[in-house]
Amino acid sequence: MISNSARLRAKIELALPAFHGVTRRLWSSPDLVTLYPEYLVLMHTLIRATVPLMETAVRQARQLAGGDPVAAGVGAYLAKHIKEERGHDEWLRQDLAALGCDPDDLLRAMPRPSSAVLVGTQYYWVRHHHPVCLLGHIAVLEGYPPHPGLVDHIVERTGFPRTALRTLSRHAALDVRHRDELMATIDALPLTTAHTVAMGVSALHTVQCMVTVFEDLVPRPVAAGAVHG
Repeated sequence: MISNSARLRAKIELALPAFHGVTRRLWSSPDLVTLYPEYLVLMHTLIRATVPLMETAVRQARQLAGGDPVAAGVGAYLAKHIKEERGHDEWLRQDLAALGCDPDDLLRAMPRPSSAVLVGTQYYWVRHHHPVCLLGHIAVLEGYPPHPGLVDHIVERTGFPRTALRTLSRHAALDVRHRDELMATIDALPLTTAHTVAMGVSALHTVQCMVTVFEDLVPRPVAAGAVHG
């Protein structure tokens, strides 16, 4: 039988080509020197929400845990994972500082609506459906680590110091272990069909939102000959 984690990853991978397309536009852009600091700011708007979102899910899971072994398992996994994710938003601030940017100045801007939709949907599902939904979200964000050669590519294209790319470097290594731990957790939970569907919907929504988030940064090029009103 196909494991629940393999089934979830198969769903995600059906949607990944669109996301890979927009990230290729980013990393191959002739404007990468300008775009990379904007990318760091964008990622900060998402990553600073990671721990608060998981803390919300832990509280909700513990409320359900008495009669819900899946919620109990989700809560135990997230309580441990929070410790490993804490402080990652500070890594992005340090990367910005290494570029000579003032993180406080850049991060005062209101986050884009696309970022709010990505994170806010998870709060809704955690509170008003089931905290298992968050595992689908995490499976997207941590299940596909940055390519090990990406840092070298960015340094070559921009001339930026490697100290400005520590978040990418660390996640290229950390997310491999985090992915494996999450997949093992999913396979150990007594999931019903309803749980697996909820995780899948959450994961696919996350991919779709990530495409929108990145297209805000690197819009799709206008086709040649397009008619403008």
